Amino acid sequence: MKIGKITSINYSQLKVKISSEIRGSSANLHGNVYYFGNIGSYLKVSNAIEEIIICEVISIFDSDIHQEKLSFDIESNRELLLKPIGTINKDDEFALGVGVFPSLYSDVSIVTFQDMKLILRTNSPEQANENKVHQSFSLGVSKNLINYPIDVSIDSFFNMHSAVLGNSGSGKSNTIAHIIQEIHKKENHSATGSRVLIFDVNGEYKQAFTNYNNQKILIKYYKPNIDTIIDGYSPFYLPHFLLSLDEWSAFLLATDATQRPFWDKVLQESYRFYKIGNSSTEEQTKFVNYLRYRICNLIFSTLRQADSDTARITTAASILGSITSIINSNADIKAASIELLADIGALQSACTIAYGENKDKLETATNTAFSKVDHAQAQEVINSKIKNGEFFDHKFLKIAAELILLEEDARGNRQIRGYTATMLTRLEYFLDNPDCEFMREANGIDSVKKYIAELWGNNENKSQLVIIDTSELSPDILETLTSVTSRLLFDERKKLIGNARRKNPIHLILDEAHRYIKKHYDYLLKENIFEKIAREGRKYSFYLFVSSQRPSELSETVLSQCANFVIHRIQNEKDMQYIKAILPYFSDDFTNKIKQSIPGEALVFGNCVSMPLHLKIHESSPSPNSDNCKIPEEWFQEK
Repeated sequence: MKIGKITSINYSQLKVKISSEIRGSSANLHGNVYYFGNIGSYLKVSNAIEEIIICEVISIFDSDIHQEKLSFDIESNRELLLKPIGTINKDDEFALGVGVFPSLYSDVSIVTFQDMKLILRTNSPEQANENKVHQSFSLGVSKNLINYPIDVSIDSFFNMHSAVLGNSGSGKSNTIAHIIQEIHKKENHSATGSRVLIFDVNGEYKQAFTNYNNQKILIKYYKPNIDTIIDGYSPFYLPHFLLSLDEWSAFLLATDATQRPFWDKVLQESYRFYKIGNSSTEEQTKFVNYLRYRICNLIFSTLRQADSDTARITTAASILGSITSIINSNADIKAASIELLADIGALQSACTIAYGENKDKLETATNTAFSKVDHAQAQEVINSKIKNGEFFDHKFLKIAAELILLEEDARGNRQIRGYTATMLTRLEYFLDNPDCEFMREANGIDSVKKYIAELWGNNENKSQLVIIDTSELSPDILETLTSVTSRLLFDERKKLIGNARRKNPIHLILDEAHRYIKKHYDYLLKENIFEKIAREGRKYSFYLFVSSQRPSELSETVLSQCANFVIHRIQNEKDMQYIKAILPYFSDDFTNKIKQSIPGEALVFGNCVSMPLHLKIHESSPSPNSDNCKIPEEWFQEK
């Protein structure tokens, strides 16, 4: 239906004069009501090569110029200002941008539902293809073409990283919940191959994913630092031995210069102490032999110090006393080190001073103990390094740290305790704080493979959705949990080769992502895992779904790798400028729409839609636990 003609053309705008016979701002075509005279509504015009140019109304006004005779008999004062968006070519294919502009006085028509199907490349209602594989899901209804349902391609949306941005209360949680619900409620070939992990920072998503009608979709709810199932949540464990050296360094706030090498030694010694108390007799003998080697070298280092005999012997006696306490502090190590303790006792007996001299008693005793060392075995232990993900007990960390400090003291490094004080305070925090209990307890998990199996479930009961409630964790522990879990899953994906890379894709939903994917942040990690996933994840079918109310605080690397954006209301100018700098085809019109959106409305950009769309997102059912408090109802009550 023609509603007017173009009366002015420039590169970014077209002016249209409405025909005099058009009354009002709506029309009924084939039983459908179209609203064309609203800000944001769509109109179309053809160019000289028979392409259809899709435009959006950005201004409506009454012309202040009236002539007795107007060209083409357009007797009307109503005018519209249009912004060209894209073009439908002769093959019914839509593309953003305009190559050939329309001529002056070209007819302007209403964009119909059939035109929208060509633009969005979807068929409604959504149906599975011949293989019964679902192709799209319903996201919301258009605010431009009023009440037109918008379906989004599943492949286009989930085959790339995506971001949901917006202020608190703008509808981000509802959008995420609705999208996952739409996927999981599909029957006749359910999404049993999906693997979605939500880091639930506010503890709101469990409510949205209960009482599923589709019994084929299995969901697990986890929460750290609980001992038994509470309110449907199972205990979540992330054993400490799964952390890499970089992750330990970040958690302990260790610096590269001194503390990181120190902690590397601590991890190695912790593993060796663990092997003393938890190995076969042959292995125990090998590691006890190594410990004897270390103790003898400590005493030799002490005796070489340029001090008096009294100072050297006093230091050696202190070291031997500390080592005895270390060994006696663990029953398993003590039981395996009976002979070694006897040797240490002999060394302590040699720590005597007469008239300021030891007369080489300690050196002789140390040589006697050193003669018992199997040097080949000791070197074998030295050469063997603990691998990432190899089990050891956390209770040996403090013991190992003390041994390394003693070793540095024996070498004359008197400042090491000062350099490592902050890190060792953090170690005490890890060992004693209830918030870290889920990292100290292994709960039968002794390998990365078993951890991942526990997370998703076994083959018969493998979950399609896992929700980890992290709402009670402090920021540093939250960052550790999200980073380590993501790194472990990504490392497993990277081991896949060939077509296996495209099987069983994983999607991470990062709630409140600005809390652990920061922009200007001096990461102690060599490389932030989320930035690595953002760059490389697509190759291994490992995708990020980022949600944040402060996009300006997010890592630029992560956000720039997102191909789909759902942007709710944002009123902070800094956040708006950040988004504007990242997104293509972003204009001031979009800025105004985003600022004026009500909760539940959003602008959708990216790979999943042919052109930017202003939508009312469907409400999730059930909804997340993110409703506002109703203050009057809570305040004014009868007693």
